[in-house]
Amino acid sequence: MLVTGIKSKPVYAPLRADTGGRYHLLLGFGQGGEPLLRILDELRLGKPRSLAQTRIFYTPGRDGGASAPETFGASGAAETRFFDSSGLLLQEFRSTLERSLMGTRLYVAGPESFIGLAMKIALEFNLNEDEIRAQECGTLARRVRCVHCRETTEDVRTNIVRCVGCDRWLLVRDHYSRRLAAYMGVMVDAEAPGELPQIREVFL
Repeated sequence: MLVTGIKSKPVYAPLRADTGGRYHLLLGFGQGGEPLLRILDELRLGKPRSLAQTRIFYTPGRDGGASAPETFGASGAAETRFFDSSGLLLQEFRSTLERSLMGTRLYVAGPESFIGLAMKIALEFNLNEDEIRAQECGTLARRVRCVHCRETTEDVRTNIVRCVGCDRWLLVRDHYSRRLAAYMGVMVDAEAPGELPQIREVFL
């Protein structure tokens, strides 16, 4: 069964601009475009000169986003880039962090799987919690790491999933690893092979 109240499970809050930052890097996926526009408005009102040090990376994702290119284009940010996939966006994000300076603030908005992968990269570059803000938007589908074969199954929407690596049926736990950017999956029928609980869509 799913276990609630696990401390490792991330908790997200609405994005707010940090006008104390010198540089601002905004990453958005799908519906995450709307919180990013709010950040831009807050920067414009609170510290308009910071827009010259603001960069936006955005991908609409498979479900499409509410933020058209022309909307971001009128934001006044120094740079706005659009990507065909989250993978390409995160690749450029990594390259950008290699050149980033002290005082950078990171804002991430989108599905939890996207946030987790972005945070994983940010942690590799030693950004601390005070420098990162995230807001969950869109699908609740999870990345699930098999504790048996260590493969990761993407876009999981059900409480039970078949591992892409070892073919075991896994129970999707609420235990989350920031280092792996994934929830843990454990073999659900180890004691009674073939006997599975009801499979239900719970992460929509």
